[in-house]
Amino acid sequence: MNAFRLDGKVALVTGGASGIGRAVSLALAGAGARLAVHYFSSEEGAEEVAQAIRAAKGEALTVKANLAVRGEADRVVAATIEAFGGVDVLVNNAGHLIQRCPVAEMPDELYHTIMDVNMTSTFLMCRAVLCHMLPRGSGSIVNMASAAAFAGGGNGAAIYAASKAAVVGFTRALSKEVGGKGIRVNAVAPGQIGTQFHDRFSTPEGRANTIKTIPLGREGAAEEVAQVVLFLASPAASFVNGEVSGVNGGMYFH
Repeated sequence: MNAFRLDGKVALVTGGASGIGRAVSLALAGAGARLAVHYFSSEEGAEEVAQAIRAAKGEALTVKANLAVRGEADRVVAATIEAFGGVDVLVNNAGHLIQRCPVAEMPDELYHTIMDVNMTSTFLMCRAVLCHMLPRGSGSIVNMASAAAFAGGGNGAAIYAASKAAVVGFTRALSKEVGGKGIRVNAVAPGQIGTQFHDRFSTPEGRANTIKTIPLGREGAAEEVAQVVLFLASPAASFVNGEVSGVNGGMYFH
């Protein structure tokens, strides 16, 4: 038996339409899971991911929702259960920097938006899925943190870093709360990954300077993050709980 397989399992990936979320969705589906691909604005991207899964003889559906809005997380989980009969794996990948802004200049609204997109959505999705997982006595949750949670992030990213640090603390606390009830909770903390995130929020010079600090000498790929998520979600990580796995080429240790 291949312990990395997810045959017969149902996985729900938030923010699954692009970047790391897309790679995670395809990796979990490639391991045999049926996929619910959540998206907020990129319907085309989500449908492309679902079509790729179906073309490989897998099963997938797409669900649109603003996960920072009360009740939307419950609806996404309910839609997944209605389509596939349950949820075995939840990957809380949805998140965003929104924009770089110094703390002294940050409006209240931007602060709350960043916290809601990264931390509140993670809490709401975990709460919604636990109502299903706890009675079954099994499940795996993987939250998406960031190296910024430990290193503080770049200029204008203090609140983003704080929101991701909150995800780390929440992951560790929740792993203690539900670990004895058959549910594992872990997180992944990517470093500099070559996705649209850095295309939008980092300058070419800044990216080049960061690469110089990475012992492996390059940016990571979304697929490399996805493989760590797959490990944590799978039976191969059956004794891994409360862990925050860095995927950063040796740039940071925690």
